Amino acid sequence: MMTLTRAECARILKENDDFTILTHGGPDGDTLGSAAALCRGLRQIGKKAWVLENPQITERFQHLLEGLTKPEAENRDVLIAVDVAGARMIPEEMRHLAEKVDLRIDHHGSGTPFAEAELVDSSAAACSEIIYDLLSLLNVNLDTPIANALYTAVATDTGCFRYANATGNSFALASECAYVSPDIFKINQRLFDTVTLGRLRLQSWVVENMQLLQNGRIAVCAIPADIQERLGLADEDMGNLSGFLRSIEGVKMSATVRQDNEGHTGFSVRAVPGYDAAAVCEKLGGGGHKGAAGAGMMDVTMEEAMQALLAALPDLSEC
Repeated sequence: MMTLTRAECARILKENDDFTILTHGGPDGDTLGSAAALCRGLRQIGKKAWVLENPQITERFQHLLEGLTKPEAENRDVLIAVDVAGARMIPEEMRHLAEKVDLRIDHHGSGTPFAEAELVDSSAAACSEIIYDLLSLLNVNLDTPIANALYTAVATDTGCFRYANATGNSFALASECAYVSPDIFKINQRLFDTVTLGRLRLQSWVVENMQLLQNGRIAVCAIPADIQERLGLADEDMGNLSGFLRSIEGVKMSATVRQDNEGHTGFSVRAVPGYDAAAVCEKLGGGGHKGAAGAGMMDVTMEEAMQALLAALPDLSEC
């Protein structure tokens, strides 16, 4: 595995032509926005570039990838993974490509290397900050579609710049995007100020079924496979429930355990500054940031998954 600087990574992008970009499972605004911006930027300088179709993308972010996706990678393609902390984060349908990934661009300091060459900067609040630097080195013009993708990415991973990971670079990128795009208000409204009735029903269910542990410092909730159908929810209603639990007064760390109908169990952990969500998820085979992390398991019962989570949680009762 070769570790790259931004300049070295930009040179690889300049010297090659055919690219396919991979995103992570349960794709959020950062992985999709980073992929869309990189794809559009490469096309702008005359490269052939596509984003591999991700079956888990929700309607909330589909517009970012309009006209950019293809169903399969070809043998000649340079495979790039963006915002993917480890091979296990790649959706099952495309995980066979993990060992073929040529370049990984990421900002997860606790990630597991799996690509031939890697550019990882854990000081970046969002992967899109790294993508912006690369596009600048490639002399890409920051047009409205690229700005919208980059802004969506950095705003998503910083909680609209409310999270502790937001830095001056995050605000600087947002500023550059705001100079170019007339859509910043619409993006913020869609991402942060609009809640569906289904989401409200789900939040109500979570409040009724959550557990407060360790003197209220940790909140956890087990979410069964049939809850989406039972409450009549759209896919986009299901996102960031651990963040919702974290917003409860007094909670320092929150976690959800969610199962689907195909035997997969996902863990999502959030923590306030001073606590480490990534350390919890690393014990479960995953990773991420101190403030937000995730992991997954196959073919375990909800009881087994909850036992594994509880064993991985730190003791905050005396904090």
